This record gives sequence, structure tokens and C-alpha cells, in this order.
Amino acid sequence: MKYYYNQKLNESPWRNNLVYTSLINNEQTVFCQWFHNDSEYHMGQNEVIDQALMDEKWNREVKYLLIMQQAYPHLVPEVINIDYKERKIFLKIDGPDLWQRSLDQDECSFDKILPNWELQMLEIVQAHRSLGFYKFSMHPNSYFIVDGQLKSINYFFVYAGAEKVVRIKDFISHISHNRRKDLIAYSEKLGINWKEETSLDKIQQLAFDSFRSNYPDEFINAAQEIYQCTK
Repeated sequence: MKYYYNQKLNESPWRNNLVYTSLINNEQTVFCQWFHNDSEYHMGQNEVIDQALMDEKWNREVKYLLIMQQAYPHLVPEVINIDYKERKIFLKIDGPDLWQRSLDQDECSFDKILPNWELQMLEIVQAHRSLGFYKFSMHPNSYFIVDGQLKSINYFFVYAGAEKVVRIKDFISHISHNRRKDLIAYSEKLGINWKEETSLDKIQQLAFDSFRSNYPDEFINAAQEIYQCTK
């Protein structure tokens, strides 16, 4: 398998994920999440250098992906294999991720790629809500399309169960610098201190808001409605 990057037309590629190392086969039918701090892939800009944090992310990905596989198998890629020793998850896909598909065509909207993407993504949000998941990774490269069905990945960013609060400073290392700018603006608006424990409900609202630059407002508002976020 080879490194998998995201890339705009006529621009240099950049890493597909800030936590794990992304791999793909030549046929683009298998995607691998390798929870390994690969300096070559991350181009010397590794975000998750603490092994304990990497362990936590691996454990979350496996746990919550498998829960989704059991409860909503049509909403996540088929798990081909999990190599627990090498910490690799192999997923069945059909081409590049949703975001890359839009980048491959100049100014291509998600509507042209998958006309009902909003309904499908909201179904995924509803599934997360029904399972008690708070999933903060919603970037367009967190989704693949297989046989016309949107498939969700990146469950390392899920909090659930007895977890009720979280501090932004504990996971800020694996949020892109561009998104941090949005987080600063919206967290100030919501009165969130990055160093203090904040409820998952409030962090979920913040997460949705931070993706307004990626998705239409009506979609974000609908997603927040599912979680009954206060405006």
C-alpha cells in the first residue's frame, strides 16, 4: 500500500489525517488507518507524538467503529481486517474520500458528487446520537462513498458512555491550524474556556459550528437540531 494524501488541482499534496498515517492500495478499493507516528508521511509536522495519546486514539477508533459496524453497518465502510499488532484498520472503499472527489474537479460541489449527501450525512449524525456518541470529526475527508452510500470513518474523535465533559486543550494538538481559528471564534461566542472542562453537548455544538466553512448553514443547523443544541 502507499501513502494517501489529499490534494487540490495543481497544488502540492498534504496529509489526509493529523493523527494516523493514511494508506491506500493502487486500485483505491482498500483504505488503511495506520495508528503509527510516521514522520515521513506527516512531513515532520507530527501532531500526536505522545504514545499514550496515540494509544487512546487507536482504542477509540476500534471500539466505536465496531459498535457502528454492529448497529449501523450500512453507514461505515466494511471492515476487511484489524491488525491489532501493527495497529492497522483495513476498510473497503470505492475511490477517494468525499472531499478529495470534490478537489479532483475545479469548484465541484458535493451535490454534483452525491445529490442526497445532506440526508445521508444527517442519517449518520442521527445514528451517532442514538448510540450516545459525540463525534467531533466531521471533515469531508472523514467520509467515503461506496455504491452511492456515504460511509463514515474517524471514530478516534468519539466520546461516549460515562464521559460527560472534556477539555479542548486535551485534543487541540490534532485539530488543524485553520480549524483552530474557527474554534477560537465560536468558543468565545459560546463562552468556552479551552483549559476548563466543558460538557460534551456544548463541545458538540462547537464542533458543528466549526464546520460551517465546509458545509451549508442549513445542514449544520439540522445537525445541531438532532443534538438539540441551543442556539
